[in-house]
Parts: sequence; C-alpha cells; structure tokens
Amino acid sequence: MDNQPQKSGYKKELYTREAKIDRFHRIAERRTNRILESLRLLGNTANKTLYFYTDEELNKIFKAIEEKVLEIKGKFKTSKQKEQFKL
Repeated sequence: MDNQPQKSGYKKELYTREAKIDRFHRIAERRTNRILESLRLLGNTANKTLYFYTDEELNKIFKAIEEKVLEIKGKFKTSKQKEQFKL
C-alpha cells in the first residue's frame, strides 16, 4: 500500500472560525448589496409618469417581499432548546 496520504475534498482551513467569519462577511455583504440594488431598481417603478399600478399590485409585491424577509430572518435564529418528541 502507498504511504501517501489520501486526497479528499476536506480542507481543514476552510472550517476554522476565522475562515467562516471571513466567508460570511464576504458573501453576505455581496448578496445584501445585490438585494439593496434590486430594491432601489424596484423603487424606480414608483414613478407614476412612467408606470401605472394599483394598490392591490403594490400590496402583493410588498407582501411577497415581507414574507420572504421573515422567512430568511427565521433561518438565522437558532433554537437553543430542542423540542421533545410527544405523541
């Protein structure tokens, strides 16, 4: 058998606390800026001179956005207490 170490996809340096913090900051900043830019562009459609929309359409848009924000916020909350199984 070879005495060479097996190559696997696991790289320990990717899982250090510092690497995780750096990766989160880098990716979260990029994605947040992209979302903010998309919202800014959506805001451009508020110009009634160029666009026509109803209150119902606005409510539908903002409801969808607000629901998605709440869903994503929930993913960041961690539950310290696990629910116990009950019949």
